[in-house]
Amino acid sequence: MHLSAAGVSAVLAVTRALAAPFDLNSLLAEITAAACQVLDAERSSVWLHDAATEELFVEVATDLGRLRLPVGVGLVGTCARDRRLINVPDCYADPRFDAAVDRQSGFHTRCTLTLPLVDHRGVLVGVMQVLNKRSGVFGPEDEALAEAVAAQCAVALTRVRMTADLIEGEKLRHEIELARELQLSTLPAVMPTLPGYDMHATFLPASMTGGDTYDLALDERGLLIVLGDATGHGVAPAVSVMQMHAMLRMALRLGTDLETAFRHVNDQLAETLPTGHFVTAFIGLLDARQHRVRFLSGGQGPILHYQSASRRCLRYKATSFPMGAMPLPGRVSALEIALAPGDILALLSDGIFEYEDRGGRAFGVQRVEQILDECRHESPETTSARLMHAVRAFADGAVQEDDVTIVLVKRDGAPDA
Repeated sequence: MHLSAAGVSAVLAVTRALAAPFDLNSLLAEITAAACQVLDAERSSVWLHDAATEELFVEVATDLGRLRLPVGVGLVGTCARDRRLINVPDCYADPRFDAAVDRQSGFHTRCTLTLPLVDHRGVLVGVMQVLNKRSGVFGPEDEALAEAVAAQCAVALTRVRMTADLIEGEKLRHEIELARELQLSTLPAVMPTLPGYDMHATFLPASMTGGDTYDLALDERGLLIVLGDATGHGVAPAVSVMQMHAMLRMALRLGTDLETAFRHVNDQLAETLPTGHFVTAFIGLLDARQHRVRFLSGGQGPILHYQSASRRCLRYKATSFPMGAMPLPGRVSALEIALAPGDILALLSDGIFEYEDRGGRAFGVQRVEQILDECRHESPETTSARLMHAVRAFADGAVQEDDVTIVLVKRDGAPDA
């Protein structure tokens, strides 16, 4: 089910709120408050999963104190075991409901939504339970909203738990390592499989963390292709691109069209990023049946389309200013590229084009285009490796000053005669 524009805005607001640094108790309080506000509910609680004992325990829920229950017991335990949303319109009519908590607290539970909190690695973090919708019972749109909020809560809880585990000893070193791990965890673990296409991505930050990000992910609409580059490199830009990445994924997952998602994410970044900070980003959707890529580019360019039949490389400029620089005045229009057999869509961050040798000369666009032509019969993985080898040879030992990211998507087959 697709959410309304108001629902999408509410979830993006939650995403932004949960991106702030929190200790565990403060984050749990923020999550429960956000769930109640978004779902118009009277109460919410978060049960955390203790993997060592296979129990769930609650720390934030008014009047309850700290409770524990085994996985598989009650609505919360059943949700944790099955990892599926449970919508109960009449709790006292459901045999899984335990009224003991109501008797202890004096609260009367009418209806509940219970959702598993599962992180990006598929690990159960906990369970969120929302009680008593003020205007009746929870419906399908409430379920969709709750699942979107739960996905962001799981990420936030994982981040906080990782932070608590890592901030020991040398605090600064651990924080940097955490930022790198978090950033790398947002990147695809493996390349998606798309019949008729081959793809590869390379990410090489200039320091422990970088201001670049990318995504290659399949959904029912096709292949999502993303390349983002925040101003600067290090921890702060890494946070910026992760924020952009999370909001974009959520907006598209909720069924938002490409143009609306781009505008929502841009405007959210414009509100939250410090003055003078922004993210250049290419966001595209490849329809593998029509072999067409629709895209928007906020300040990211040039976008290279190598045409195998003619052995020419077309260059596309950005479609608008960098994301987060200012709110968009209205809807932006996507451009479209048709990929013929053997064609390559090449997205590269500034770290490639602007990589300098010892004399201060930049690698430039023409050298990239030459390598794409030389590697026209090779796989994207081989092409990416050849490109990185050429950049390093050109630099002749010069220090890498900027983050480097390469995303290549190639359509299979020989060029049309």
